[in-house]
Amino acid sequence: MNNKKTITVFATFAVLTMLFSSLLATAAPPTTNLLDPKSIPKYVNQLVAAIPYYTPTNVVDGNGNVIRQDYTINMTYFREQILPPGTPLVGANPNGTMVWGYQGAVNLVGGGTLSSFANSPSASFIMTRGIPANVTWINNIDQPQFLPVDPTIHWANPNDMPMNMPMMPQGLSPPFPTFPPGWDGAVTTTNPNGYNAQWPVPLVTHVHGAEVQSYSDGGPDEWFTYNGIHGPAYSSVSPTTSNAAVYYYPNMQNPTTLWYHDHALGMTRLNVMSGLAGYYFLKDPVPATAITTVNATNLDAYLSQHFPYGVSEIPLAIQDRSFYANGELWFPTVGINPTIHPYWMPEFFGNTIMVNGKVWPNLNVTQGWYRFHLLEGSNARFYTLSFSNKMPFTVIATEGGYLMAPATVTEITIGPGERYDILVDFSAVPVGTKIIMKNTARAPFPGGSPPDPQTVGQIMQFTVAATSATPGAAAPAIPAMLNPTLTGAVWPTLTAPSTQRIRTLFEVMGPAGPVMVTINGQQWSGVLTETPKNGTTEDWVIVNLTGDTHPIHTHLATFQLVSRQRFQVGKYTKDWLAINAAGGMPPFPTDYIPKELNPIPYLQGAATGPLLSEMGWKDTVQMNPGEVTIIRIRWLSNSGTTYPFDPSQGPGYVWHCHIVDHEDNEMMRPYQVVP
Repeated sequence: MNNKKTITVFATFAVLTMLFSSLLATAAPPTTNLLDPKSIPKYVNQLVAAIPYYTPTNVVDGNGNVIRQDYTINMTYFREQILPPGTPLVGANPNGTMVWGYQGAVNLVGGGTLSSFANSPSASFIMTRGIPANVTWINNIDQPQFLPVDPTIHWANPNDMPMNMPMMPQGLSPPFPTFPPGWDGAVTTTNPNGYNAQWPVPLVTHVHGAEVQSYSDGGPDEWFTYNGIHGPAYSSVSPTTSNAAVYYYPNMQNPTTLWYHDHALGMTRLNVMSGLAGYYFLKDPVPATAITTVNATNLDAYLSQHFPYGVSEIPLAIQDRSFYANGELWFPTVGINPTIHPYWMPEFFGNTIMVNGKVWPNLNVTQGWYRFHLLEGSNARFYTLSFSNKMPFTVIATEGGYLMAPATVTEITIGPGERYDILVDFSAVPVGTKIIMKNTARAPFPGGSPPDPQTVGQIMQFTVAATSATPGAAAPAIPAMLNPTLTGAVWPTLTAPSTQRIRTLFEVMGPAGPVMVTINGQQWSGVLTETPKNGTTEDWVIVNLTGDTHPIHTHLATFQLVSRQRFQVGKYTKDWLAINAAGGMPPFPTDYIPKELNPIPYLQGAATGPLLSEMGWKDTVQMNPGEVTIIRIRWLSNSGTTYPFDPSQGPGYVWHCHIVDHEDNEMMRPYQVVP
């Protein structure tokens, strides 16, 4: 199935300038129980607000103008203090929790540089719109994956293990290698062939939301390992070492909040859980003089002037985690259907909340305004966010840039992969007030269990102080219209196209629950069915036959949410399966092309349009159970111009659910743009 081609600068930041061998030892297999999240002191950790940003090497023309920026970024491992002082750990490593992350030269907020910095989440890229970048991504993970790799799902598989191996038949319990160590290369009763799934670790970095040619997209088959094994779609825009790839980012799209993370096939849930993620900001150039008259065209530059990065412009990457009692990361080691997939679980829900790499942190703010970049980086957990004092906040941007207009709300629901930029006014909040950012979303979303108000029902704390290392800004001037690429009196602003594709979201059930989740009943390796033409617009009609909300993400192209509408799930499911009887029950054979079933006769009630906070260019959208969701997607830059590259060239793109546990087990499909 796989082919080979051949230090503290400021009080709240743990800065790593060197990676000492004592810190690099692989986390010893924990033999302790899980850490009780209620025993962890809350709001002792201070939020890492001033995340450093990578230092580029500038390439200039004859007039000294920067024409490209080059970066070298390592994927590596280290220990990090994620849990706060006072956590009752047993046998913990004094250097903290073993994590993986990205490492490079950085600028420090407030001045200064470091030649080597590693953290999780990792340093930010702050890119200038119109200045392209080359990034050399280097896989320096020379240790095994410390979380359980399930080789029975369709994955990167650098050692060419059989993916459909049966469990051992001798009546062993369990009939597969327990984790740790899992399939680690040792010959055992349950691994008689000495298969190794834990090493080497395939990695590939995807800049989520980037408009980039597929050679540099970091797609699931573009992975590469420490020892130079390459995935079938591996590519590099220029020669480099065998454990690396060079990717080119044009940075021509709308200014926005992107993020970068690992995307290796069947490994994303593990590699991102290990820590491989960070922010990628694309900003408009900032003029030397202050902007006084603000409009949609200069809004981004104005906000950069008004809200200094790391001071009143603060990223908030929200992720859930669970820990062993010794402080190491815990991930499920037995699957829901272990005799089929020994380790894979349909969703991972951690019992603690981590923001910017700190569990339940506090941020001191002053009586002023702040811009927060919300990033939902969890595997599967959704969050419905609000403030404990019920104060409103204003949403100004989502994944593809600024909204059509600002949306003032008191709560927002955000799914894995989604981003929202919000403005929060603490001006009228008395000094000394403590405000909790709360979460009320059920898990699984939307029909699962409510969050424990003592644990995952809390995200972080804001303490209003008289003085702060992160002082707030004065009230910003926000125009009524925010985005010059979203104009017009109606939504969506894109004209209805003639081309429509109807696809389903379908769960394949096993003895104890899902064994995989699919798009249109097809597997990753199924026949290609999405071939949009460059420059065109299509409506994608997605019929959700499952019980979950799926955050569906499209690579390359952004879209506008048209509508959601209820439908007769049972009847549609029966009829859809009937017209596809030639393919049997999903998953369909790899050569079968599923037939479309128009959902119009099955619709119920009235269609609803997007929330005001969704009226912008999206790359990830919530598709709810029992609903038909329509998105209008255009294969042009969201700036309204043609792509500065030919998107039909290269291995192609993917679209998938951003519940990464689903993505890793078949809920991802390739697509190819055609000329």
